[in-house]
Amino acid sequence: MRSKFQMLPPEPQRASTVAEQVFDMLHEKILTLELPPGTKLSEVDVSTLVGVSRQPVREAFSRLSKLGFLLIRPQRATIVRPISEKEVLQAMYIRSALEIEVVRTAALGIQPQDLKELSILLEKQEQAAKAGERIVFHTLDDLFHKHISEAAGVGFVWAIIKENKAHMDRVRYLTLSFGTETALNEHKEIYEAIAAKDQAKAVEGMRKHLSRIKYDLPRIRDEHREYFAEE
Repeated sequence: MRSKFQMLPPEPQRASTVAEQVFDMLHEKILTLELPPGTKLSEVDVSTLVGVSRQPVREAFSRLSKLGFLLIRPQRATIVRPISEKEVLQAMYIRSALEIEVVRTAALGIQPQDLKELSILLEKQEQAAKAGERIVFHTLDDLFHKHISEAAGVGFVWAIIKENKAHMDRVRYLTLSFGTETALNEHKEIYEAIAAKDQAKAVEGMRKHLSRIKYDLPRIRDEHREYFAEE
């Protein structure tokens, strides 16, 4: 039977690169709920299953813990944290506050090449949506938002957003089972507003897009109560 931790054997390289591979693998499996809340993990088991030393696994665990995905308990098993509705809404508030200002700036003076890049990302998202490739769609979703930050000349803001949005990610992934078309259409609205240099419309589009999780959350919680913390 295939291990759920399998990945390509890393080529000989510095430990931090291996840690990045382990982080990416675990992050994806937690995000897509292949490793659902409550799953027990250990450095020894993961390092053995993926064929690396414990150090890169320890680094990956530490990063995932800081993002809010893992609960590291000394002398006890590390577990995948349940989804906290309170923390999801807090993350939404922080992200909205930042990205609304980002899109306002982008709408002021985005360059033609950046618009072209955003258009290409939208085309790829549409292809992923039609193919039912949720992981690909989610990745492209993040790239769309990241590129808006870069186009606005404030790429550093995306790093802050990324560190604070982790609690939203699993819920956002679950909403793609019914909300892919809506997410894509909202991206198109944001793009069109930026292209038209319409700050007010761009801000309103981003606010609507990022606040949608607030309205989808009750449905996700009802359908997947086992994933949520009792609060």
